[in-house]
Amino acid sequence: MDRRGFLRAGALVGAGSVLRAPEDASGAGVNGDGTAAAVDGNDRAYWIEVLRKISDPVLHALKDRKLKQLMPVEALQVEERRQYTHLEAMGRLLAGIAPWIESGGLELGPDSGAAPGEEGALRARYAELAREAIAAGTDPGSPDFMNFSEGRQPVVDAAFLALAIVRAPHELWKKLDARVQRNVIAALESTRKILPAYSNWLLFSATIEAALLKAGAGWDSMRVDYALRTMNSWYKGDGVYGDGPEFHWDYYNSYVIHPMLLNVLDGTAGAEPNWKSLQPEMLRRAQRYAAIQERTIGPDGSFAAIGRSLCYRFGAFHLLAEVALRRMLPEGVTPAQVRCGLTAVMRRMVDAPGTFDENGWLRVGFVGHQPEIAEAYISTGSLYLCSAAWLPLGLPATDAFWADAGKAWTGKKVWGGEQVGADHAG
Repeated sequence: MDRRGFLRAGALVGAGSVLRAPEDASGAGVNGDGTAAAVDGNDRAYWIEVLRKISDPVLHALKDRKLKQLMPVEALQVEERRQYTHLEAMGRLLAGIAPWIESGGLELGPDSGAAPGEEGALRARYAELAREAIAAGTDPGSPDFMNFSEGRQPVVDAAFLALAIVRAPHELWKKLDARVQRNVIAALESTRKILPAYSNWLLFSATIEAALLKAGAGWDSMRVDYALRTMNSWYKGDGVYGDGPEFHWDYYNSYVIHPMLLNVLDGTAGAEPNWKSLQPEMLRRAQRYAAIQERTIGPDGSFAAIGRSLCYRFGAFHLLAEVALRRMLPEGVTPAQVRCGLTAVMRRMVDAPGTFDENGWLRVGFVGHQPEIAEAYISTGSLYLCSAAWLPLGLPATDAFWADAGKAWTGKKVWGGEQVGADHAG
């Protein structure tokens, strides 16, 4: 795979150079005291550059059907995780870039420094790469055919692939060849032999069924019903669900629970009145958790290293990104402060030495390369859940999220001595 040659070739209407953000042109500029500043700059270009940097090794390897050959497998249990890591990389990455892919040929704003149409050309190219990736990963005759049914882990990452399809039904479903569609359905259906854990895993099965419904295939409403009812019974208050009957202090309410609940309901609520009645309350809970998430971003773009799966890095803000994409941010939280806060987090993590290996693959860690922070189930493919923070790229460049002037997020304001409103449980 000649990735550097691809970028040099200029096949994307020059977008590789024009869309690259200046070094200081993000919402994560740095003040003299070392804290991140809310700088009004071309944050969208920076996000796209990060998307490309992280996505390219995975997507280009899959295009050439060489992911299993080229992707390193870093894990505590390498041989055991090698069975699952490739589906992890594909499913998680596509779930994060799906809204941008689905958004169509959008252009950067007139002040972005990019000529009209360049982002649209770039997006179209990545949409094609994503479809080629799905074809490679679900074709039983492909060297990159992925494990959808052996062991328990495949139900997790088949669900992220399903989530990508739910988020991008035009680009990542309708535009697939009929043969590829049949392969995808067969792959998703094959996960039904896996019994999900009595935890957030119930939502993985439900998300797969929501995608099958979206695809016009046979789907199991009982798996959806059981997940929705059980998650609702585990609600603890103040925007937080238990991960199982007990409360876990980690980021799984954002990694999985809230985003998958919202997307499962989007896709299935019309099939059952009782499910539709859950939507308003589950959205309100998600908005409260999004408000909490925005307040967890420190003035320097850091956030607390609490709980398991910290190697998902800024994927911890999946829910905040989801609510921003839906234009349903809670009262008092503006799109611009979310954009600047997330850019600050991204900048801290992407720029940390050791984040990438010499070939551009992500390495295990929270900030840089920190293999000791990983659980036994973490491997190289797991790390691509960081893409979940990019969901707002599905909004047009003219949307307030991107177009409004930079604004300090709550953590930066309050630690800077500015006036902020009181926070209340919701």
